[in-house]
Amino acid sequence: MTKGTAPVYFFFLMIWVLFTCFDGMAQTDSTDRNYTPYELLTSYYEQDFKPFKKRNIYTGLRFNLTDKYEENTDYLIQNIIDGDRLDYNIVLKGGYYISDYAMVGLSVNYFQNKFIGNIYREPDTVASNSITRGYSFTPNFRSTVPLTKNERLSFFTEMGVTFGNSTTLTRRTSNVDVVSKEYSKDFNFRVGISPGVTFFVMEAFAFEVQLDVLGYELNVTKGKDGASNQESKRIKQSVDFNINLLSLNIGLAYYIGAKRFSQ
Repeated sequence: MTKGTAPVYFFFLMIWVLFTCFDGMAQTDSTDRNYTPYELLTSYYEQDFKPFKKRNIYTGLRFNLTDKYEENTDYLIQNIIDGDRLDYNIVLKGGYYISDYAMVGLSVNYFQNKFIGNIYREPDTVASNSITRGYSFTPNFRSTVPLTKNERLSFFTEMGVTFGNSTTLTRRTSNVDVVSKEYSKDFNFRVGISPGVTFFVMEAFAFEVQLDVLGYELNVTKGKDGASNQESKRIKQSVDFNINLLSLNIGLAYYIGAKRFSQ
């Protein structure tokens, strides 16, 4: 297994584990009868389907992977002659319904961004190798409004507070033997509102589409130059309100207890 394919294998392993565990939970939730695969897609939702009922448990997963090769690509301060970029982002979610249609939850995020290639920065061509790893925690509150009578389709609004940290290490080599290293550490704080839509595709499994539309963000970056040992600090604050359909977050969710109260 190569380093580049490790996140992909890890993702499919998590999917297999989640589906195995949730399959057993589903059988516990609906012990009153056995459903055919067709009924799990249709009549399963016609009676006693209450995914957002008090004491239900929510679990979710989102995974993003970008593997990109760039050649002769212009950016603001540099030109990438050729290079490979591998980015991935894993988000695990959990929640508990404290009342009907009201949930408190926690999201845990781990991500990595890696680049290896040759770049041109005046006046030299530089071999660059950089990697960023980070994590964040987001306590949140979600309010849900069903859009259909059987609650298969619903709209939700999620308010969350994010605390995160990341580190970046960059190594550049020019003129064969001239090596420079840069190290930086970021702290991130964000308060935001994210509306979305939930649709149950089979049994208690659902797809979620979510969009960040409003938020305040504080980012503090501390850096250090390996050659001069000079330290730097940057503080950035921003308030955003935008609707960008290209930044939709799509994930998989499972609701434990959706049919637990069947009669």
